[in-house]
Amino acid sequence: MKPHKTKLKQAIVATTAAALLVSGAITTQISNHAEAATPHTKNVILFIGDGMGTAARNAIRLATVGVNGKLAMDDMPYVGLVHTSSIVPITDSAAAATAYASGVKTYNGAIGLDANKKKVKTIMEYAKDAGKSTGVVTTSQVTDATGAAFGAHVEDRSKQSDIALQFITESKLDVILGGGEDFWYPAGDPGKFKDEPAEDPSEKSKGTQGNLVNKAKQLGYTYISSKSELQKAKSGKLLGLFANEEMFQQNPEGEGDIYDPVVSLPEMTQKALDTLSTNKKGFFLMVEEEGTDEFAHENNAKMTIKSGQELDKAVKLAKDFAKKNPDTLVLVLADHETGGLAIEPIDDKDESGDGISQEDGPFAIAKSKDKFVVDWTTSGHTAVDIPLTAIGKNAELFTGSYENTEVFSKLMQALGLKAKK
Repeated sequence: MKPHKTKLKQAIVATTAAALLVSGAITTQISNHAEAATPHTKNVILFIGDGMGTAARNAIRLATVGVNGKLAMDDMPYVGLVHTSSIVPITDSAAAATAYASGVKTYNGAIGLDANKKKVKTIMEYAKDAGKSTGVVTTSQVTDATGAAFGAHVEDRSKQSDIALQFITESKLDVILGGGEDFWYPAGDPGKFKDEPAEDPSEKSKGTQGNLVNKAKQLGYTYISSKSELQKAKSGKLLGLFANEEMFQQNPEGEGDIYDPVVSLPEMTQKALDTLSTNKKGFFLMVEEEGTDEFAHENNAKMTIKSGQELDKAVKLAKDFAKKNPDTLVLVLADHETGGLAIEPIDDKDESGDGISQEDGPFAIAKSKDKFVVDWTTSGHTAVDIPLTAIGKNAELFTGSYENTEVFSKLMQALGLKAKK
């Protein structure tokens, strides 16, 4: 072969190899970003700070990161404003969560039913039909109103054992982590947490559907009740109950108020993410901090702030997950506002009042020498709008001002699911 032909052949081979190399790199790059390029959200992580209105978020922010700092739940690019009414101006958690989970306005106390007591399908049930995994994490009873509305259908939120049974036999949630063991065991069977504990003697097993923990085990759930068991639990269906009732004691400040869960909200959230993310089709996870509501009912700003700080730690974990999994949507909102909380400066001339109008605090503002106080106007819920912050896949859908029922329709749109009429 002549020298110039040999060089030509080598050049062609080299060019071909380079083209294949570039093609391979492009193919790999396309493969790596294909997931991010899909139009629909794969994973949803929905955080509900129960009772956490704008002022509560601001109090948590001031106490945690200061005037110029940003909480993880606030450091998000998209913001919405949500109207909270049920079929009456002042909602409860059951009707509010049903609006989010099923897209209907209903009566206070309803779980997964419309105002005519007709069953309405939940977004977790739609997600399950699409092959996704589902989970509920909360510092309340897992069967309390907020979590219940995503996986059950009952006329009265108080039927928590009925809700528990539906969780494991009908909606078939994959991960259930929180408090409320009392509703999974019949009276006289204290389970892992003893009846009538010193911190609250009213807490004791009161289930009406038999031993539901045993039933859950028979259905393939791994049951856990401690931090060490949570850490050791492997992927699969998880039922974790870590308290008789709520995972704290909601009392006025200094009167037996305790926020020290057996397992923290961030720890439960991380375990849920690790477990649910093994499903290649994605998941829908609802995470609730109940302390922001229960302590606000007691006008206990100290513990309202503390529980809100734990929620924010859990949100950070979710945002870290979303960075690594770009098809993930993270939302933070509340079901309603509790307490009519207001943030005020320390002012000796201000009438501090007594009872519910007595000023709460002062509280230190992080990274400064300044302080603030909290005033309350009620021990109940209010009708003020609540903020929603969003980041991740299709987060832009959640901007604007809208009814709580639209959270459901926006989530369905993000997931590429269609509701059945």
